[in-house]
Formats: sequence, structure tokens, C-alpha cells
Amino acid sequence: MAKVKLGEFEVTLNGDLPSVGSQLPDFLLADGDLQNVSLEQFKGKRLVLNIFPSMSTPVCSAAAVKFNALASQFENTVVLCISRDLGFSHKQFCLNHNINDVVFLSDMRNENFANEYGVLHTNGKFQGLLARSVLVTDSDHKIIYSQLVDQTGHEPDYDRVVEVLTS
Repeated sequence: MAKVKLGEFEVTLNGDLPSVGSQLPDFLLADGDLQNVSLEQFKGKRLVLNIFPSMSTPVCSAAAVKFNALASQFENTVVLCISRDLGFSHKQFCLNHNINDVVFLSDMRNENFANEYGVLHTNGKFQGLLARSVLVTDSDHKIIYSQLVDQTGHEPDYDRVVEVLTS
């Protein structure tokens, strides 16, 4: 079981983030209109999964804005921003911040995504929320980059994501 920090507190996750070289696990998430979205809908596209606890935190919202700015730079690439927030909250955030280049999805209906990806906080103040992490895949959805952000209050390594996508 992976561990991250929330401030000085150590948080245990419910598993381990999928590793580089493995196939991205399938998922069923909800979009802003509460419609189901699966991995199959992104067939043939490179993916960046920006997984985070909640849009209500400054770091999560900053990361979403940054990934939105990066998203349009890469062809055949879709950035998915995934949390447990309601789809309505995602839609409102996008409207408020003029975000149009990423797809927001929610794991609000069940824990399948959190369980398959090993990103669920099992203790602490964020218990039940997703851990900040990033996965990048090729167009066959094979994982080519994986980052579990070790300190919840830190942003992901955007430069590394850009480097992976441009190599």
C-alpha cells in the first residue's frame, strides 16, 4: 500500500498506482452531465490523467488550470481531470475559470476507479478522497509515466509530463 503525506500526517492509500509499462485499467466515471464515461471512449488517444482530491482546494484548482493550459499543446492527447467532486461542481469550476481543453470526470458513484488505481485515502482528513497523482499513456493506453505526488499539498511535476509527451 502506497503512502503520501497530508501536511505532517502520513496517509495510507488503498493500493498502488499502476506502474509504467502496464495497461491503464478500464474505468467508468461520470461527466459534468452525470453521463457515464469509460476508457473505451478515448480509444486511439494519448491520455493524461490528473487525479486529485477535490476542486475545492487551491492546489487542485491550480493544477486543473495548468493542465488546461498544457492540453492544447499536444495533438491526439486528452487530459482527464478526475476527482470525487460532483459533476456539477466540475462544470461550475470550468465556467468560472474558462476551462475548455480538459475533460473533468467524477468517481462519485462508486469506488471502482479508486480501487483499480490504488489512489483512495484510507485514513486522515481526506479519507475517502483520491490521492494527487498523474498518469500518462500512449495511444494504446499503455502507461508511459506515473507520478504519485508524495505530499498532498504539492503540485504534480508538469515539466516531466511535458517532457514525456514531447519525447
